[in-house]
Amino acid sequence: MRLLKNRTVIGVVCIVLALIICFIVTPLFNKTISDKTEIIRVIRSVKTGDEITEDMVKTVEVGSYNLPEDVVRNLDTVIGKYASADLEPGDYILTSKIAEEPAAENAYLYSLNGEKQAISVTVKSFANGLSGKLKSGDIVSVIAPDYKNQGTTVIPPELKYVEVIAVTANSGNDANTGDLEEDEDRELPDTVTLLVTPEQLQILAELEEDGTIHLSLVYRGEQENAAQFIAAQDAVLEELYAEQEEADGEEVTEESDGEESEDVQEAAESPEEAASGQESAGMEESSENGEE
Repeated sequence: MRLLKNRTVIGVVCIVLALIICFIVTPLFNKTISDKTEIIRVIRSVKTGDEITEDMVKTVEVGSYNLPEDVVRNLDTVIGKYASADLEPGDYILTSKIAEEPAAENAYLYSLNGEKQAISVTVKSFANGLSGKLKSGDIVSVIAPDYKNQGTTVIPPELKYVEVIAVTANSGNDANTGDLEEDEDRELPDTVTLLVTPEQLQILAELEEDGTIHLSLVYRGEQENAAQFIAAQDAVLEELYAEQEEADGEEVTEESDGEESEDVQEAAESPEEAASGQESAGMEESSENGEE
C-alpha cells in the first residue's frame, strides 16, 4: 500500500504502461487495420435463385479488419452456386447467402432435362384445383368437360397421371398449400404447374384455351410410388403415339402405291400409243406412194 502512495512508483508504472501502449499495442493494432485480404464482391445484381456466374462477381482487396468470418474469399466457392438472397453490386458474399441448389421455389425449374416440360394451367375456380389442397409431388388426373366440343366429360388417356411440380398464387409466389401457423395467411392457388411431355403439353394448351380444366388427386406419398404412376402414363403415351405413327406410315405407303400405279399405267399405255403412232405413220407413207 505504501508503494502505491509513492509518487515515484506511480510515475514509473505509468511510464511503463505508456511504453507498452506506444511500442506494442499500437503497432499491433495498426498492423491489424492495415492488413489486406482478398474477398469476393458482387458487380451485377443477383436475384434469389439465380446461378452465380463469373461475370457477376470479382475478387477485390480490402482491409481484413472487422470482416465477417464467413465472407467468401475464393471465386471457386461461389461460381456455379445459387444465391439464397438478393445481392446488389458492392455487396460482399457470405457463405450463408449461397447454396449448392437453387431456392426451393425455383428448384423444380432447374430439374428439367429437356425430355419433359413445365406448363401452367389456370385454376378457374376454387373447386377446380382441389380447393387449394394440391402441392408439389402430387399425381393428378386432368378432367376435361365437353372434351373437343363432343358434349362428354372425359379424362384424356394422355392426361390420366400427371405430376404437379408447383402451385402458384396470383402474386407469383408459391401458394401456401400445407399446414399453416396461426399468424399466417393462406394464399389461394391461381395456377398449377404440371410436368408433361410435348404431346401432353399440346392437349393441355388446347384445354386451357377452349375449356375448363378440373384436377383430381390420384396419389400423394412417396416419390417411388409416384414414379410408378408416371411410368404407367409414359407407357400409354408410347403406345398411343406408336399406333398413330404406324397409321400415318400406312397412309403414306398407300399414297406412294397409288402414285406408282399411275406411273405404271402411264408406262403401260405409252407403248400402245407408240405402236398406234407407228401404224398411222405407215398408212400415211403408203398413201403418198400410191398417189405418186
